[in-house]
Amino acid sequence: MTTTAADPTPAAGPGTTPATAPEPLDENIWLEDIYGEEQLAWVREQNARTEELLEDADYAGLESEILEVLDSTDRIAMVGKRGSHYYNFWKDGGHPKGLWRRTTWGSYVSDEPQWEILLDVDALAAAEGTEWVFHGATFLRPAPGEPHRNAILALSPDGGDANRYREFDVVTRTFVDPADGGFDIPTAKGTIAWLDADTLLVSTTAEGLPSTTSSYARTTVRLARGQELATAPRLFEVPEDHMMGMVAHDSTPGFERTFAVDCIDFFNRTTAVLRNGEWVLIDAPTDVDVSAHRDWLLFRPQGDWTVGSTTYPAGSLVAAGFEDYLAGGRELTVLFTPDAATSLQSWSWTRSYLLLNLLRDVSSEIRVLDPASGWASSLLDACPPLHDVNAYAVDDEDEDEAGAGDDFWLVATGFTTPSTLMRGTLSAGASGPSGSSGSASGSHGDGDHGVTSSHAVVKTSPSFFNESGYEVQQHFAISADGTRVPYFQVAPRDLVLDGQNPTQLSGYGGFEISRTPAYSGAIGRAWLERRTEPVMVDGAEGGDSAGDSASGYSRGGVYVVANIRGGGEYGPSWHRAALQENRHRAYEDFAAVAKDLISRGVTSPQRLGCVGGSNGGLLVGNMLTQYPELFGAVSCGVPLLDMRRYTKLSAGFSWMAEYGDPDVAEQWDFIRTFSPYHLLKDGVEYPETFIWTATSDDRVGPVQARKMAARMQAMGIPNVWFHEALEGGHAGASDNRQAAALEARSQHFLWRVLAGHP
Repeated sequence: MTTTAADPTPAAGPGTTPATAPEPLDENIWLEDIYGEEQLAWVREQNARTEELLEDADYAGLESEILEVLDSTDRIAMVGKRGSHYYNFWKDGGHPKGLWRRTTWGSYVSDEPQWEILLDVDALAAAEGTEWVFHGATFLRPAPGEPHRNAILALSPDGGDANRYREFDVVTRTFVDPADGGFDIPTAKGTIAWLDADTLLVSTTAEGLPSTTSSYARTTVRLARGQELATAPRLFEVPEDHMMGMVAHDSTPGFERTFAVDCIDFFNRTTAVLRNGEWVLIDAPTDVDVSAHRDWLLFRPQGDWTVGSTTYPAGSLVAAGFEDYLAGGRELTVLFTPDAATSLQSWSWTRSYLLLNLLRDVSSEIRVLDPASGWASSLLDACPPLHDVNAYAVDDEDEDEAGAGDDFWLVATGFTTPSTLMRGTLSAGASGPSGSSGSASGSHGDGDHGVTSSHAVVKTSPSFFNESGYEVQQHFAISADGTRVPYFQVAPRDLVLDGQNPTQLSGYGGFEISRTPAYSGAIGRAWLERRTEPVMVDGAEGGDSAGDSASGYSRGGVYVVANIRGGGEYGPSWHRAALQENRHRAYEDFAAVAKDLISRGVTSPQRLGCVGGSNGGLLVGNMLTQYPELFGAVSCGVPLLDMRRYTKLSAGFSWMAEYGDPDVAEQWDFIRTFSPYHLLKDGVEYPETFIWTATSDDRVGPVQARKMAARMQAMGIPNVWFHEALEGGHAGASDNRQAAALEARSQHFLWRVLAGHP
């Protein structure tokens, strides 16, 4: 059966209501009942079919190897500092749901840290009969001289985005009983913040409080101890068609402020500060990101921003004095300006300095700025080529003169470099190197100012595969409109360019999210180190029936990451180049990388597979339907696929700024061109396809994956496989065992298809 979109409706004329796009026939809409008995029976039948195909002896060994990586007790236990303790959340084979724990710095840097267990989530789940998934902790700032004690824990009952928020005492290591005034917010989507020791700012959809069309919180209430949500005074509210509203409190001594954020959509928001009981809007365009730190406001425009006679380009970073700006002053200082190769990815304040994490052609560069010296800018010497290195503050709230206020973490990783955690300290000093482990030095303007930094290795991840046997290269493909698109290739050093290498191409291309180099023991074991078996051809071992110059050659996998438009690798302009009606550029970029790999002899269509999740699932869904001739296999995870109904499913309404509104006929005209569910056609030879999702995913939801698989199977398309984890949320897994199974299924599917012989 072929199902096509309805004929387009003529666009509305000036001054009229936009025409509504008709809904195409959808024979699988019944699958949208996520927890229906008949629907789950269909899911279980599909799961059994897929597991019978994939879960052979090789799969079992692969899953075990991946789980060994995830459960390794030698991996870095990343920590966050609060007061004198360093907190960590840890999962391993004995604690699949995890342990929330803490230690001291002296213990942490030892070979065998001694951890104080605060909460055993497995024990909690067993005691309460709920499969809790830990989603983090938010501490109350204690009174001066007092230790951190009270925290609000976020616990999801199924791994989804909806959390129950419960107050926890880290001294007694128990939840604070609601009968004694302890906070306990029912499970719902939302956010919380401490206002003071007895008051929370709660943005939630719990207990009948209104939600937006995107399924997030509309309302923030001021909740006192012992008070019911229903009776708590409403502090802030946003319109129903906005994405969400939230309120946060900055408790920095001397800079205590409460902020409200109206998230209109993913890329537009307003920010206000509470003054004398009234919200005072921070005057900036809605597409300018606003943040505050002590005396400063920072602005990052997503489009060009003109103030007076000066235009600040998209992706720049601009500073202003907080009080001066609110009073109407517009004296702005440029802290960063992007160029064709360089973009700002993130920033982090220590007590006195500002760390900028940049990408230059998708390799990291870090700069340190000193506001006390006219924003003197210094380069932090810590970033090898083709690596991702991120710097962020250890604890900017540490007010102790000899404390950690200007300390920073460095996390460095690369495709063949196990992650390394370093710690450093920033201080004012003359320009020039300082310290034995690294430095940030340089000058700004006419002065000889700089920030001195020494940093040293704290922890190093173990090696999980033979990294020395592989080479990382960066290449550039030319897209359909002439744009140069970078991609990383990780391949054996003895790679033979004969087009016969099993190659996995990964991408995302959306929401200004960057794909950067990252070490993965799972990819190393499950893909790079797997080897094909040579076959006999004309009496000799070889690769194909036409003969192979590399007779008897057993080859491993090639792993490729594409940095396509729609992502953030080159800043907001790279993202905006593939929005809405220009979405095709992301898919053209990805196809250009595929073609470049083929033309360079790295692989061939029957050896090339692609994999992506969420928006990346939409990406590979478009490879399946628009470029089927380029790929032998497609692994499509937790995907968007039905772009006509995506706004009506789970949190889909919140993504209209990215994709457009399919209810508007004029916009459906372009959205339909990248809606895989509606692009399927009879008579096309499609690649083998594995579609996977999770029942408890309350962000994208499982129904788009279900419907795509059902339609493809009904059309008689061969080798279409579907699997739905019954828990795990949008990540598809809530513990290491589930994560290993998910990764193993995808990797084993791709290898079975792509590593076979012609």
